[in-house]
Amino acid sequence: MTDFANRRAAFHALHQSGCFILPNPWDVGSAVRLARLGFTALASSSSAAAWTLGLLDHEISLDQTIAHLTMLCKATDLPVNADFENGFADAPEDVAANVVRAISTGIAGLSIEDQKGDGLYPLPLAIERIAAARTAIDASGANVMLVARTESYLVGETDPKIAIDRLMAFADAGADCLFAPGITDLDDIAAMVRAVAPKPVNVLLMNAGMKVADLARVGVRRISTGGALAAAAWRGFDKAAAELAAQIG
Repeated sequence: MTDFANRRAAFHALHQSGCFILPNPWDVGSAVRLARLGFTALASSSSAAAWTLGLLDHEISLDQTIAHLTMLCKATDLPVNADFENGFADAPEDVAANVVRAISTGIAGLSIEDQKGDGLYPLPLAIERIAAARTAIDASGANVMLVARTESYLVGETDPKIAIDRLMAFADAGADCLFAPGITDLDDIAAMVRAVAPKPVNVLLMNAGMKVADLARVGVRRISTGGALAAAAWRGFDKAAAELAAQIG
């Protein structure tokens, strides 16, 4: 397998031009299978990771997440982007300390959310948290890509201006890539791409109507699947197990 420095350099290169798909495995087997299909990078999913442990999304702990990321980075020689939720801390200095732990797993990228409970961190604090993650990454010398996420759509703030304003502020604070899961309107996505340019934008596939070609056309750099692949696998498992259980007695 390639060393982590090479993976991180390759991951940065993927963000320079074009558009790539960043699927989200949940265990060694899914990571290996995705690599065999020709994908060029992978990303963890907090929900998918939690489900493997019998937990719900946001119930997984920092230690469990570190173990999950270590497992994914060992499973393949592809770059792995970490879904690092809110950094598992509120205070910027604690986010920075946890980012250092995440870097030690071998990840090539790491995302930090701005969600606290059912709402968002106040923007000044959210900016400080991204800046702290940036400082921690730079001090490590590891060349890990910092992805800043706003969860505004996911907490019910559907005005695209709110998401765009927050992402622009995060870009200024040092984020390498910007992400607003939940955005689906192509015109709004195009506006987001323009607003943070030249920094790249990640878009989460939310429904069957979102097409890779359309997203690429408006300048989206990378496209992720979140927990969708894991959810599809679990639906198949549940259906087969339910059919078997129905035969009991």
